[in-house]
Order: sequence, then structure tokens, then C-alpha cells
Amino acid sequence: MRGRRAFVIVVDACGVGALPDASDYGDSGANTLLHVAQLVGGLRLPVLGSLGLGNILALPGVPAVAAPALHGRLHPLGPGKDSTSGHWELMGVTVTAPPPTYAGALPADLVSLIEESIGRGVLCARPYDGLDAIDHFGAEHLATGRPILYTSQDSVLQLAAHTAVMGEAELHSACAGLRDALRSGPHAVWRVIARPFAGTPGAFERTLGRRDFTLAPPSRSYLDLLRAAGAAVHGVGKAASLFPPEAFSATHPGATNAEALAALDALVAELEAGLVFANLIETDQRYGHRHDAAGFHEALQLIDAALGRWLPGLGEDDLLVISADHGCDPAAAHTDHTREYAPLLARFAGAGSRRHDGPLADVGASVFEWLTGERAALVGGSFIDA
Repeated sequence: MRGRRAFVIVVDACGVGALPDASDYGDSGANTLLHVAQLVGGLRLPVLGSLGLGNILALPGVPAVAAPALHGRLHPLGPGKDSTSGHWELMGVTVTAPPPTYAGALPADLVSLIEESIGRGVLCARPYDGLDAIDHFGAEHLATGRPILYTSQDSVLQLAAHTAVMGEAELHSACAGLRDALRSGPHAVWRVIARPFAGTPGAFERTLGRRDFTLAPPSRSYLDLLRAAGAAVHGVGKAASLFPPEAFSATHPGATNAEALAALDALVAELEAGLVFANLIETDQRYGHRHDAAGFHEALQLIDAALGRWLPGLGEDDLLVISADHGCDPAAAHTDHTREYAPLLARFAGAGSRRHDGPLADVGASVFEWLTGERAALVGGSFIDA
């Protein structure tokens, strides 16, 4: 191992244009970042702009610069448009077959399995917007004790419960048990998500007790290879929930961007060597799904300010990568994720100002080479010395 550091920052849902197969997902013309920029009258992101965000694609408010960092667009090699597929691909894991998803009411056999697993009946049991599900079914949930089960276009099952009916620990345990029951077979969804909420009818609010229970990746990732090579691997926020615990040497909370950015502040200041793999969730969870372009922009501005704090502390032995996992276009006709390219900005010694377009897995391959000086036999090609 070399005494180097790598920071991979995933700005959740910050897509930069529809992939060639976006129409297969109902996402023709999607472009999250461009449409946010248009809806807010231009982006104000000076640090990201100086790194070359406007060199990736034309963006109102973010002009191209003469000497950007390495920049480009990344694409998945497999299906999907959610956090699981995006983060897996960034770290060199690709699936070939689409995971189970549900366009209508959940199948009766799946609902029966879920009710047997959690020991009680459920409400809703079909695709539904998450906040609407709480608003529309919350009162009935309080009266009956049945949690609210819903899905989306993604391979996910979400279970929402009021903390007065099921405490957060009980809900987490129920979702962990359901995850175990759905590890194989036709209903092996990528994620089971616990969604605790509180409040009274008409004023329900989600708590910060969300937990994601993810299917194990089908193959080894660059995280696994780094750990085997003796590297410290730190997971921040949701990124740490999308891989098995043994993929990380330490994890740090990030239920909100403020929490994740505070963890990153400390790691930039204190980490001696290794990888930090972080997800900044609010552009997706709080703003993207709500079609809140102004909130999306404000979240990006806070990330931009944090980058301004970090850059002076990054030296010749540091690699910084900023990317995304998918899109969530505020101009889309739906409120689900969108099938899009991810941006790439990478700052490291010797990067130059070149453009690099390629698969998401190039990030993991580059991190592995940066930290170990070696190439690994996983998908993805390193952009370190291309």
C-alpha cells in the first residue's frame, strides 16, 4: 500500500443527460442537472465550475473553464437506475439481468410472504410516492397497526411505520428479517428500506431513522480488493449501506447532507491513507423526488462550499472524484429516478485537463490503481495514467 488517499463523493441523483436506452425506462430527454439549472435561472456553483462542471455539458450559470480537472460523463454497463446499481457499478460490480420490479399491485404471493415475515398485515402494497403513501395511509396505519408497504420503478420494497406503532428498532428488525427472506428467488429485490415516521394525520414527517437493507453484490468489488490489500475503506452515509459490512473498515453517518459533510470535513482533515466512499443523499431523497429544483440547487451550493473547504487540504497524494449514481429529473413526468449519465470530475496530480468518458466502473479502477499502484481484473479502466 502507498500512503495515498482517495475521496469518492457521490452526489445522489445528479444525472447529466439521458442514456441511449432511457426510452426503455420512460426517461427520454432526461437531464437532471440541466433542467435544475434552467428551472432556477442558472446554477451558482463556483468551486464545481472551477473544476470543470461546465465543461462536461453546457449549463446555464456554469461556463466552461480553460483549465478544468479531468472531466466527462460515465455510463452503467448493466440495467437499473437506482442507488444500488449506480454504487455497485462505481465499484466494479455489474449485473446482467434486470432485478425484480413491480409496475402494478404487488403479487399476492409476495404480499403473503412479507406479511408472514413481519408478522402482521400491510397497507397499500403497490407503487406509490413515499410521502403520499404516509399521508394517504398514515391514519389507517395508526388505527390498524399495519405498516405501509410500497414500491417504485426501482427494485425496492419500502416499509413505513409510525414510531408510536413500531419503534425504529422494531421496524429495522422487521426489514432485516424481510431482507433475509428475499435473498433469492423471483422477489429478490435489490433493497428493502425501513421508513419510520412520526407526527399526526396531516402533519406526518419522516424521521432520520431510515435504513437500507441491500442484497449482497453478485461479485467482488473494488472495495473488497482494497480491503484485501490492506487499505482503510471508509463509508459515509448511504454508500455504506449498499455493500456488506465487511467491505468497510469504518462507517460514518450521513442521514442528512449536513451529517455526511461533517464526517467528510473530519476525514479530509484527519485521514492518513485509504479510501472514503461517500453518498450525499438529499439531492435525491429530499429534493429530486419532490421535483424541488430550488432545493436541489441549494443542496448543490452547500456541497460546493464544502469542496471549497476541502481543496486546500488536498495534496499531491490525494485523489478527489465527484460523480453520481443516476438521475432524478425535476422536469420528468414522474417522480422516480431517471436513467442518465453520471458526471465525472477528478482532481489528482498529473490529471491534466483532459476529458474522460467511460463506464462508472472506471472510478473504482482508478481508485484501486491510485492507492495500490496496481490494476485489478475487474470491469473498468483506470483514468489515472490513461
